[in-house]
Amino acid sequence: MDRFFAAHRERGLPVTTQRRAVFEAILGRSDHPTAEQLYDAVRRQLPQISRMTVHRILGAFVSLGLVARTPHPGSAARFDPKLDQHHHLVCLDCGRIIDVEDPRLNRLPWPDINPREFQIEDYHVHFRGRCAGCRQSSKAARVGQKPAARLALSSKSIKPGLKKAAP
Repeated sequence: MDRFFAAHRERGLPVTTQRRAVFEAILGRSDHPTAEQLYDAVRRQLPQISRMTVHRILGAFVSLGLVARTPHPGSAARFDPKLDQHHHLVCLDCGRIIDVEDPRLNRLPWPDINPREFQIEDYHVHFRGRCAGCRQSSKAARVGQKPAARLALSSKSIKPGLKKAAP
């Protein structure tokens, strides 16, 4: 919370109940929440807060350097209160984002580019795959299928002109 108060003091911004509630809500999470998820969480404490207010506050927090907007493929923006160098595992099924702290990733060589065309200032590595929960759910769904259903599903992935071997 110290950096929250310091950032507001340095910019001469008021510390409002709404800003404090949104900041406390995001600090208490490690799941890289969306604005909607934060709105739902803050609304329990402040029922009168609007979605637009939460969106504006999050934009201000990004500008103040209190949180980072985390790019997430095919999804709403996610917000991360963790500002130090770290990387992410992103589940392709459920969208879950998991922090990865591996010092080797912080020492990756930067590409050799023309600095007049583009100046690199920072980077984050995003590994995409499937989390344990989604892999387990997928495995359970396959196990629960009848053999004929599994065969029908697997035969759909065969390219035309190729024959599947008899079981």
